[in-house]
Amino acid sequence: MKSQDVRKQFLDFFESKGHTIVPSAPIVLKDDPTLMFNNSGMAQFKEYFLGNGTPKSPRIADTQKCLRVSGKHNDLEEVGIDTYHHTMFEMLGNWSFGDYFKKEAINWAWELLTEVYKIPKENLYVSVFEGSKEDNVPFDQEAWDIWKELIDEDRIILGNKKDNFWEMGDQGPCGPCSEIHVDLRTPEEKAAVSGKSLVNNDHPQVVEIWNNVFMEFNRKADGSLEKLPAQHVDTGMGFERLCMALQGKTSNYDTDVFMPLIREIETITGANYTVKASNEAEEKVNIAIRVIADHVRAVAFAIADGQLPSNTGAGYVIRRILRRAIRYGFTFLNIKEAFIYKLVETLSEQMGDSFPEIRTQKALCSNVIREEENSFLRTLDQGLVLLDAVILNNTGDTIDGKKAFELYDTYGFPIDLTALILSEKGLKLDEKGFQEQLQLQKERSRAASKVTAGDWNVLVEDDIQEFVGYDRLSHQVKITKYRRVDSVKDGEIYQLVFNATPFYGESGGQTGDKGYLESQNGDIVYIIDTKKENNQTIHLAKSLPENLTGTFNAVVDANQRAKTSSNHSATHLLHQGLRKILGTHIEQKGSMVRNASLRFDFSHFSKVSDEELKEVENFVNARIRESLPLIEKRAISKDQALEEGAIALFGEKYGDLVRMIKFGDSVELCGGTHVANTSDIWHFKIVSEGAVAAGIRRIEAITSEAAKDYFESQLLSYDEIKETLKNAQDPVKAIQSLQEENIQLKKQLEVLLKDKAKNMKGDLAKELQEVNGIQFLAKQVDLNAEGAKDLAYDLGNLGNNLFLLLATAEDGKPMLTCYISKELVAERKLNAGQVVRELGKYIQGGGGGQPFFATAGGKNADGIAEALAKAVDFVK
Repeated sequence: MKSQDVRKQFLDFFESKGHTIVPSAPIVLKDDPTLMFNNSGMAQFKEYFLGNGTPKSPRIADTQKCLRVSGKHNDLEEVGIDTYHHTMFEMLGNWSFGDYFKKEAINWAWELLTEVYKIPKENLYVSVFEGSKEDNVPFDQEAWDIWKELIDEDRIILGNKKDNFWEMGDQGPCGPCSEIHVDLRTPEEKAAVSGKSLVNNDHPQVVEIWNNVFMEFNRKADGSLEKLPAQHVDTGMGFERLCMALQGKTSNYDTDVFMPLIREIETITGANYTVKASNEAEEKVNIAIRVIADHVRAVAFAIADGQLPSNTGAGYVIRRILRRAIRYGFTFLNIKEAFIYKLVETLSEQMGDSFPEIRTQKALCSNVIREEENSFLRTLDQGLVLLDAVILNNTGDTIDGKKAFELYDTYGFPIDLTALILSEKGLKLDEKGFQEQLQLQKERSRAASKVTAGDWNVLVEDDIQEFVGYDRLSHQVKITKYRRVDSVKDGEIYQLVFNATPFYGESGGQTGDKGYLESQNGDIVYIIDTKKENNQTIHLAKSLPENLTGTFNAVVDANQRAKTSSNHSATHLLHQGLRKILGTHIEQKGSMVRNASLRFDFSHFSKVSDEELKEVENFVNARIRESLPLIEKRAISKDQALEEGAIALFGEKYGDLVRMIKFGDSVELCGGTHVANTSDIWHFKIVSEGAVAAGIRRIEAITSEAAKDYFESQLLSYDEIKETLKNAQDPVKAIQSLQEENIQLKKQLEVLLKDKAKNMKGDLAKELQEVNGIQFLAKQVDLNAEGAKDLAYDLGNLGNNLFLLLATAEDGKPMLTCYISKELVAERKLNAGQVVRELGKYIQGGGGGQPFFATAGGKNADGIAEALAKAVDFVK
């Protein structure tokens, strides 16, 4: 059975059971501070489990793109090593929100697996929760009784809290679960060892394929459990593992989910993937190919959903996944050039029907991956040079773990590659020292980001929080619930939820509102930020009002809101202008709207020229001068909005009803705040344009008061320049004249310095000393770097056994210049590059070059004397 059929039969089956089929949410989460990525099928439905929203149907089914590479669910280091863990995977799921419960969920799971997919019953085992005295939760007798009507009791296993009690996190909805495992071993293996004993013991052919979670509790901050007001079902079936079982394979990678990618990797690299490796070398190649096939899926889908590789947050995770794939290709497939990007075409053909975003964003994914590959391959080359230096300066047969960690942490050089190279050179790695440094780093990171949240204190039961901020900036509200949150970064903060709010919570690239909460007696509590989390707006304050049950006037900072709205509306006009002037291939790839400025990322294949930027800027300002009114439709169907020409953004999660914003011909789906008329923006000014990644450009701009301040600052600078130029009639000509004069003076200075170097040659020749048969000199000279180079080559012409180290300190910046006669390089194995790398430490710098000539720059001129004194050690 082909994987496309497996997916379709699952969705068709649950549609026949009254479930509404919904599309996969983006793999990247934007409005959930507790998760970077969708790591399970239920992540997009958290708001319903938490009671913060109402689903479109009480029964839903889908296939969800998931990513598990960070936090509690971290499978990254197992991926490729075994045959059933993945970074990105599909989770087939069916959901009940207060509708059916254990009986239906279990019976339907069994019906689908055994009657539709026709998996032999004798290959299946199931588990139920054994209970927990610690949590005062009894053995799940109900699930046991349902299962024993469907399967022999000797195939029902009692599972502990680790395996059979699922929790959303440290706090929140949770409950017992019932897993279904499949035994894919041969009859001989089954006869020798019972599959029951291998369940949940990491056997590659006895694996969990489906988990039915019965959400009936809420975990509180103190660890205790309370009953939820409604019971829910949350199930997840691993698509890749299911395909393995239905296609008669013993590895997920042998299914048609991965084989097209694996065959393409073989074609590109010339490597050979064997189903069963016969030796260690073949297994290493197999692992590398599995890693690459898995990781390109995760990286490509993340990019398609709007997450570019970067050095922080979710972007760093994506970069780390890709670099792991590059490293495996570099080390085990011996591929020293970019190639992973070529796999996006195969991935698009294979999955584009089910996930159209990978097809529409194919070019972007390929370009970004190629650029990341080339960048990391340069890093690997640099790391190899640095590692060579570490090895050269090492004494003994073990490399210090701290030095290895510096390579890993500062330069991104993989530790396993360090260990491999060391073993090839007969050296050992101080793994304990490395792990100690790594652990210290993790502890520092955890401590810096540690957040402790208390339970919500509910004051008023209110399921639906109304947002009134589009129409008014103040509103009478009541606090429905609050909690205290402690973090290292922000200290003690209180989170408040109101029954209605004029505050816009940070989302969609727009920062949250600030303002205050005024009680009836005039007391003020300042709202320092507003966040959107799981479909509710959360207001952050440093303190609580005295009377929490009173009525308050919630007031948004009107000045900050106006500036932010101005910038947000300008991003819409900017988007329109870019598409008009550069082409309709332009797609928004991210934005940040603050009160001070705006940032807009977009897809484009080349730098935007100054002329094009000016055209875009003029286009936006023309729309501002036209005084276009805001036309807003707040509850329009998505399909109708798209028919009316609205632009929807890739990677955004939209409901059935959307908000459409229109300024003239600019029409977009958007939930942010906007000006009532484009004239309120006053003026638009681009301040920078540059690259973010391959095929992604970024424009930063300002509007309103910030634009006014910018022009005033520019005018002030102009006046200062005129004053400096003694109020020249034409400041531009005056500056050009100064530049020409400066060029002439530089040329004269170069001539003088060359003459000075020639004059020095005779004096320095007299200072040469013979050391171990070598003409040696180490001296500081009053020249610039270029003069020192000329002098070194001039002295080199005096003979064939010269070792020369010159030091300069032009403008306080130290430089070491080393010249060694080529004959000495050959006969004595001396190397100028090694000399300056070692002596560069004394001036807090480094460098390199050729064996006969090299330079090193640094920061500490006071170290020159010691560097010169140590130079003689190289010739003794």
